[in-house]
Amino acid sequence: MNSIRKPMDEMTKQLLKAVSDYDDTLGYTDAYSIRENGVCVQRKSTEHIKIEDKKDAPGMEIHVLPGTRGERVSIPACVTHGKIDDLVYNDFYIGENCDVFIMAGCGVHVSTGEPARHNGIHRFFVGENSHVIYQEKHVGTGSPFSIKSIDPVTEIHLGRGASLEMDSLQLGGVDKTVRETSAFLDEEASLIIRERILTDGSQTAKTDFVVEMNGKNSSVNLISRSVARDDSFQSYTSKIIGNAPCAGHSECDAIIAGNGRVSASPTLDANDGDAQLIHEAAIGKIAGEQIMKLRTLGLTEEEAEARIVAGFLK
Repeated sequence: MNSIRKPMDEMTKQLLKAVSDYDDTLGYTDAYSIRENGVCVQRKSTEHIKIEDKKDAPGMEIHVLPGTRGERVSIPACVTHGKIDDLVYNDFYIGENCDVFIMAGCGVHVSTGEPARHNGIHRFFVGENSHVIYQEKHVGTGSPFSIKSIDPVTEIHLGRGASLEMDSLQLGGVDKTVRETSAFLDEEASLIIRERILTDGSQTAKTDFVVEMNGKNSSVNLISRSVARDDSFQSYTSKIIGNAPCAGHSECDAIIAGNGRVSASPTLDANDGDAQLIHEAAIGKIAGEQIMKLRTLGLTEEEAEARIVAGFLK
């Protein structure tokens, strides 16, 4: 087992706890790699999960051996001061017949007015009949005068009978984000993506999904929940392409509050007569009767709105 262990600053530990299940005493108990301000500070491989440096770019290759089940790997990245523009490439190679959990949270903290950014480019190559749960949580903290950016790029390749469930969460603090996800599905492959985003102030968030179903009986379900408050802006685009008998569904629900703005553009391309594709999009304000009902229970208008938003993004 190869390992790296260098000291981390306290802010990194705070961010790790915000984006994952990091424990001050135990750290991570399975395979992991922690990135701090553009470099790897801690890493551990296990018998079935090997983490190695990429040879042609900053980042890692994560190899999960065939038949690995019930294990997890955590690869959080943290930026703890300004003037950092962190770019990293991480490739995941999941063998056949695996069942694993992958966590890739990111936190950006700036105490001055300087900008900071993390751009994580993740590629997944999932072998036949394997199942992956992939979780990413993004947070920004620190000075309100600094621009904190997180721009994740995710590329997913699912082999025959493979499945991946992706849960992406960003609830405030990130000033700018561009989130690009592309996926390519083989026969009997299944993809589920759940996205939840909250923006406020003058923050902006852009989501772009492109999914190609190239194999018979493949399926995808894209679910996006978002809240745009104050003067923030969000845009959502999705394109589902059915090149074989398949099933695809895209659902985008957004709440606007204050002067928030949301643009949603789901599209479908059916290139096979047995491709069954559906999209839904709904944008609106919180219903007045919802606020009124909670106010009769003793909540203020602000508390009622916060309760509704929390339930919507849960």
